[in-house]
Amino acid sequence: MHNITVLTSAASVTSAAAITMGTFLLCTLTSLALGAVIAFCFSIKQRKSKSFMMTLALLPVIVQVVIMLVNGNLGTGVAVMGAFSLVRFRSIPGNARDICAIFLAMAVGLATGTDHILLALIFSGIVCAVCLVYTLSPFGTAGSSEKTLNVTIPESLDYTEVFDDIFEKYTKRWELVSVKTTNMGSLFKLSYEITLKPGASEKKLIDDMRCRNGNLEIMCSRRVTPQEQL
Repeated sequence: MHNITVLTSAASVTSAAAITMGTFLLCTLTSLALGAVIAFCFSIKQRKSKSFMMTLALLPVIVQVVIMLVNGNLGTGVAVMGAFSLVRFRSIPGNARDICAIFLAMAVGLATGTDHILLALIFSGIVCAVCLVYTLSPFGTAGSSEKTLNVTIPESLDYTEVFDDIFEKYTKRWELVSVKTTNMGSLFKLSYEITLKPGASEKKLIDDMRCRNGNLEIMCSRRVTPQEQL
């Protein structure tokens, strides 16, 4: 009889806590509102698909409902954890910003699912505010003087030092990042990362290089930072 009482007490501790309709509606509305805010903040100055935006907006409420259903039930919680781990292998890799947004949405769902509504509001407000500051500031972006320069030269020129004197005149820094042969090996395509000196003329730089490479193709473009993937 004593053993039965102990088992009953243990089962009552690990069973799912009762959820009132009022608590459920309040948490759900909070999750939906915070999900919309997260989706809006992470879409500023970014091109996002409608499906990704809907995912960010609805993810908090989905996680919240799952957490409410498995609250206190260890076996169900382990099963749900295994199901969520399979999502990783059904998704294409995303950039670091997208992964951050997804983790934020899941964290908000975890907070509202455990009835920590105030914590969810404060946490999401701080993270979204910091995200907006970083997005609207030049933090981590390449300056306007940083360029990518693609130059075509004939095979008769030694590409290792062919433009060094010109770069010393117009740039603070230059680096040859790639060399490619083209036109049956009769031409080289060089790619440089350069940083122009203050007040240096991009047109004069290209004009001087055209005289050196026999007026072959030259392309100067804004430096594009490759996407970070996790």
